[in-house]
Amino acid sequence: MNTAPTMFSKILIANRGEIALRVLRACKELGIATVAVHSTADADAMHVRLADESVCIGPPPARDSYLNIPQILAACEITGADAVHPGYGFLSENARFADILAAHGITFIGPSGDHIRIMGDKIEAKRTAVRLGIPVVPGSKGAISDDVTAAKVANEIGFPVIIKAAAGGGGRGMKVARTADDLSEALSNARAEAKAAFGDDSVYIEKYLGKPRHIEFQVMGDGKGSAIHLGERDCSLQRRHQKVWEESPSPAISAEQRERMGGIVAKAIGDLGYAGAGTVEFLYEDGEFYFIEMNTRLQVEHPITEAITDIDLVNEQIRVAAGAGLSIKQEDIRFFGHAIECRINAENPKTFAPSPGLITGFHTPGGLGVRVDSGAYQGYRIPPYYDSLIGKLIVHGRTRQECMMRLRRALDEFVVDGIQTTIPLHRDLVNDPDIAEGNYDIHWLEKKLAITA
Repeated sequence: MNTAPTMFSKILIANRGEIALRVLRACKELGIATVAVHSTADADAMHVRLADESVCIGPPPARDSYLNIPQILAACEITGADAVHPGYGFLSENARFADILAAHGITFIGPSGDHIRIMGDKIEAKRTAVRLGIPVVPGSKGAISDDVTAAKVANEIGFPVIIKAAAGGGGRGMKVARTADDLSEALSNARAEAKAAFGDDSVYIEKYLGKPRHIEFQVMGDGKGSAIHLGERDCSLQRRHQKVWEESPSPAISAEQRERMGGIVAKAIGDLGYAGAGTVEFLYEDGEFYFIEMNTRLQVEHPITEAITDIDLVNEQIRVAAGAGLSIKQEDIRFFGHAIECRINAENPKTFAPSPGLITGFHTPGGLGVRVDSGAYQGYRIPPYYDSLIGKLIVHGRTRQECMMRLRRALDEFVVDGIQTTIPLHRDLVNDPDIAEGNYDIHWLEKKLAITA
């Protein structure tokens, strides 16, 4: 029987939407009191309604509320919260936030500030991966700032190459140079974009892989030198580097590959002394894995891992942060069946323009193997200030074929009226022959959307 770690009496959830509700549910099952923080735009949000306490931390703009560290710290002090779960996004990978909480005797449910810093700097993360024995994409050993050095590195690893922001993410500060003639302009544009987006124009160069898949391994460390992996997720269906559909296990990975790479990443995370949940992300092509980054937080797509392992990842995060260690060992983990997650966004399914507004009708699918994580409800108004994700449909089946059939049925049942959503896109994807065969890479979806536009 799982019991609440005794050191936490109250957890403040420093996030909003479906992930705030997800964390709240885990806390309730552990018997831990919860505090919801919210902007004025989220006063009627579901997690605010269900939390034991709530505190308004500012006006709608995220910088004045969900990114406002002094206000969140004040909410902890007012309510007596002794731990903070950051969810994903916002402050979840902010090392300064983790340090400030620690200085005030409040536990950050996540890794140390030092580990967040290491993995938040893509160049340092790559160096660390090499040191820990994780295979990496061939590329520069550090930041590149001039055309001569860029040309030398590019010629060594071979064109095409990709230039990436060292402090980046979400596809910003990334430019491809297919030939030597493209390199100077790509370098200049990537540095300018990185400076504008992240305040840091440091960039590095990697070999550009033609048709890779995006494969990520879920890991969990106890902070004391031990770690486990919970298999991989295939996140190759992306648009503008934003994931749209994820599945686990990957249709492209064998059990032997899973065991080998999972063992490598688990050992590396243990050797790092990492605490809590993390995701080690790879590009995969022609049977080889190449490290690209590590996310030092819970991922949006974590429910599909929960579905095939029957392990509550948020529960494990809380246990580790409380010093209780992991509740499972690697040999205890069993993978069962197949799971797919569809991200449901409040967007036009063809143009992807945001579609905030009042939800006039809302009906979620149900039945065996169907889970919906969403804070939306009929009568809820989607604010225009935040990420457009309003829910996640997670479906589990004994086989991939059964999972696809169940997903098709669940998508037909899902009703959201009053706003536009990406449900029609997912209905199209689940009926595509390439998807049915698992025959896709990270460029597949954008090519399909370009053809059907």
